[in-house]
Formats: sequence, structure tokens, C-alpha cells
Amino acid sequence: MGKGLLVTNDHGWTVERLEVHEKTLKQAAMAKRVAVIRLIMQGYYAIQVAELLNVHRETISGYVKKFNQGGMDALLYRGSSPGKPPFLSSEQEQELRRLLVHSTPTEEGIGCESRWDTRILKHVIQEKFTITMSRNGIGDMLKRWGFRYTRPTYTLKHANQEKQAAFEKELAMIKKTLQME
Repeated sequence: MGKGLLVTNDHGWTVERLEVHEKTLKQAAMAKRVAVIRLIMQGYYAIQVAELLNVHRETISGYVKKFNQGGMDALLYRGSSPGKPPFLSSEQEQELRRLLVHSTPTEEGIGCESRWDTRILKHVIQEKFTITMSRNGIGDMLKRWGFRYTRPTYTLKHANQEKQAAFEKELAMIKKTLQME
């Protein structure tokens, strides 16, 4: 074999400390990064580490380089990928959120609907911001914002309040009995 990779700056980490730290990490990918450094410090060649951990050899040298330059913080840092830019600007998002929380389509003069749905929101986004989004994309955006799809509940006109109260009392008793078992 040729010349192996070296950890040129251990930043105060020993093989033993790395082994302990590796076991505390909840994400397997992060623990694997620490294992790479530990094995290199123990004298393994990069090709051996790559085979042991099922990681590409170039990935091993990347991890060692990060660790040598910036220590554990640099090794475990994972920046988020830029991804596709959002359709709406932050101001447009705020305006749409305000609309969803504080009004209904009827109050906004958009038909006679009493609740928002992706079909109506697609129309609103197109009209207000001249942006075309798919209904699935709007649904995903709403989920990211913490909104959930709910249906309105109905109350029965001729419901017997006394029977409902008796049922709720009986249900509470059943729940308590089940908890004791």
C-alpha cells in the first residue's frame, strides 16, 4: 500500500475520546464521520476504512481534511443544500399566512366558500402575485408552515344535551377503568 492519510491536527481528540463521542451521536452518518477519523488515527489506510465503513475513499480524505482544518465542529457540520428557490417572497408568504389565519374566502370576496383549500389558494396566488403553483406544491407549503387540513365539525340541531352529558360521563369512567388495569 502507499502512503496513508494522516490526522495532522487532532484538536485534542484521542482515539478513546473519539470512540466515546461516536457512541453518543444519534445520527448514524455523523457517527460514521467520527469513526473515519478514529480509524485513521489508529493507523488504518483510507482504502481499508472505506471498505470497513462502506464509504468512498475520496469521502474519507474529505472528512480527514475537514477534521484537520476545523476539528469536530467542521467534521460534523452539514450545511443545507440551497435547493429550489421558493415561489413566494417572504413578504408574500406573510401576506398569504395572514389571509389564511384572519379571514375566509367569503370575507375576501372569493366565492361563497367558508374555508380555504388548495384550489382556492391556487387562484388567489395567481391573482395576487401572478405566480402559478400546483395544488400539491401549495399543500406541501402549507404543511411546512404548520397548517393541517381539517373539516368543519357539525352540531346537531335536535341533539339531547342530557344524553350527551351522560355519555361523556360514562366514557370518562370507562377510560379511568381501563387505565387502572
